Amino acid sequence: MKKKQNKYQLPKNHIVLPVIIYSIIFFFALVIIGTYSNIFVSYTTRLKTDNDLNDVLESAEKYELTATPEEEMEFVKNLDTYLRSVITDSASEDHGPVVFIADMNGIRYPEDGNLSVIFNPDPDLLQDPEYAFPTEEEFKELMGEEAYQKLMEGTDPAEFFPNGHLVEAIADKPTYYEDEENQYLMMDEDMIQPNLFRILRNPSLLIELQQNGQLESPYWVALRVKNNTQFFVMKCDLVINYSDIVAFLTYIIVSYTLIGTIFLILMINLIRTYLSKRKMQRLLFRDDITGDKNWFWFAVNSRKLIKKRRSNMQYAVVSLAFVGYRKFILSHSINYGEITLRALWLNIQSTLQKKEICAHAATSHFAILISAANEEEARNKVEKIIKDLTKMGGDHQFKFQAGICLIDPKIRKNADIDLLYNYASTARITLEQTDESGIAFFDQKLVEDEKWITQVTERQRRAIENEEFQVYYQPKYDPRTNEQRGAEALIRWVSKDLGFVSPGRFIPIFEKSGFVTEIDHYMITHVARDQKKWLDEGKKVVPVSVNVSRAHFAETNLAEQIRDMVDEEGTPHDLIEIELTESAFFDDQKQMLETIRKLKEYGFLVSMDDFGSGYSSLNSLKDMPLDILKLDAGFFRGKNSDPSRTRIVVSEALSLAKKLRMETVAEGVEEKEQVDFLAEEGCSMIQGYYFAKPMPREEYAEKIGKIADVAAVPEEPEALTSSENADQGTSSGSDTE
Repeated sequence: MKKKQNKYQLPKNHIVLPVIIYSIIFFFALVIIGTYSNIFVSYTTRLKTDNDLNDVLESAEKYELTATPEEEMEFVKNLDTYLRSVITDSASEDHGPVVFIADMNGIRYPEDGNLSVIFNPDPDLLQDPEYAFPTEEEFKELMGEEAYQKLMEGTDPAEFFPNGHLVEAIADKPTYYEDEENQYLMMDEDMIQPNLFRILRNPSLLIELQQNGQLESPYWVALRVKNNTQFFVMKCDLVINYSDIVAFLTYIIVSYTLIGTIFLILMINLIRTYLSKRKMQRLLFRDDITGDKNWFWFAVNSRKLIKKRRSNMQYAVVSLAFVGYRKFILSHSINYGEITLRALWLNIQSTLQKKEICAHAATSHFAILISAANEEEARNKVEKIIKDLTKMGGDHQFKFQAGICLIDPKIRKNADIDLLYNYASTARITLEQTDESGIAFFDQKLVEDEKWITQVTERQRRAIENEEFQVYYQPKYDPRTNEQRGAEALIRWVSKDLGFVSPGRFIPIFEKSGFVTEIDHYMITHVARDQKKWLDEGKKVVPVSVNVSRAHFAETNLAEQIRDMVDEEGTPHDLIEIELTESAFFDDQKQMLETIRKLKEYGFLVSMDDFGSGYSSLNSLKDMPLDILKLDAGFFRGKNSDPSRTRIVVSEALSLAKKLRMETVAEGVEEKEQVDFLAEEGCSMIQGYYFAKPMPREEYAEKIGKIADVAAVPEEPEALTSSENADQGTSSGSDTE
């Protein structure tokens, strides 16, 4: 059942979750781009400063070769003068020193330098023996307790180092350098090495635009020398070309633009997809006639309601049909009919309570889901709906039929809405024999009936091919002489799968499916074959009547078909009697008259079966040139009818037939009193249990041409079986009375 319901399982149309996911991806993409940007800047800076580092190392190595303080002083001064001339094209002192030597006591060379280098300490790293720096206590002593405390609190270093003293510590935190312009430099933690300090200037403070169009950022490199007793500090320049800036900005712009564009495209596509699905869903749920909900919407939402409600809540599915809708639109127009259907739907909607729904299911049918605790409540609700709809008809006298299927709460979670609506429709179909409004409830017997119809339909063709249908014969006798004057062919079905099946259980199914015409051919052929066989055996063969269904008379060449089938068996036409039911006369009378005329022209006898079961018999007799009239068995089975009135009607019918030069047959006769009366009134033949019941052809063959053995038939026959009772007065079984 779950697999069947999957067709009503719509794909989820979420938008919030995808937006969150896309946003997270976008955020991480931005983080990744930022990270790679930092890596790119660090890598580029490292490349540009590697040459400066080599120069510092080379200069520091030369400084290591100096032996005396005088040589150290001379080397520093010469190197400082040289570097300033290279940088500024001048040895002016205005720019301050670019190289100096410092120890724990402060600046050693040049003596007049106004410099202070401050390294913020990290207590954990101060204990590392790889770094030969003062301990934390020594560091406090060098700075002073008050200065150290201020430094830890983030006080501006210029406040307590006005004279350019040097304080040494591990520089894994931001490190500041104060030059003569009171500008502070920040040390890059990633560039710290055990004996090498690169002090990089904060770019936001000290990047300078040179005349050559370059951006330069001076920074200091400190190197421990002389057995870690001194610092060799040298000033360098980080040169940034416009091409570097352009490359970096291009990377940033392109990356962020690309990610932003992709994110925007994804969001736009997501929103468009969401809106498109919503639109498709609206189209999927839209009914062209009512302009609103259709069956698919009803199936999806009814399942949701049934599953979500409390377990003690019971629902019912209703199949409601507008009776006579096709005639209504023929009288008016299709457009007006659709307008009416929409008005009906709106009226039903207004009648329903909360959590009850309705949709236009088919041409003139509506599917409704109502809440109902029991059959009575369901009936009251549907009656109210039908009453309100009937009022809308005005002079049109609207009629509505409804089938109701109560839903068992036990199956509500796995309810098959298609099956439940089919059950409701099956119940409604039982009302189609009348044009009046009505309500029918589904029960399990209807399911069994449907299963039986399916079984019969599946086996009907094989039954024909295997000749499972058998011909039974019921003789007709003259009530005055007890001589046999005819017989009627009746059908029986002896199935290998289903056993013995009476005509009343399969002929109505064949009539609805149209297969009954095949049965007509089968019966005519087999009766003609039997008649020819008995004729060849020298038996006193009498005419046998075969019932032809009313559906067959719609064919213009029916007379020719019958003629050809009988001729193929070589049977004289006057031994075959064609029976027509009275109801067949209400169809195309012109076609009927033409077929009867041809049959009589070909030599067949034609009779009317079930005379008296309808209301237009006299009119039929007036127009139809018939040979035989069969009085309906109902004349002789009525328990509540007035016997005297029955005698009058039967007597007049026999008299009328005699005047029209028609022979008469009374079927369903079971009592001697009835036989005596019919004989007295001039009835030509009697067919019934008084003389003989239907019998297999082998048994009938023994009775052909013989006088009726009335003594062998009880005056009060035993109760008929369902199959025999159904067959009294029938041939191929299209009449199943």
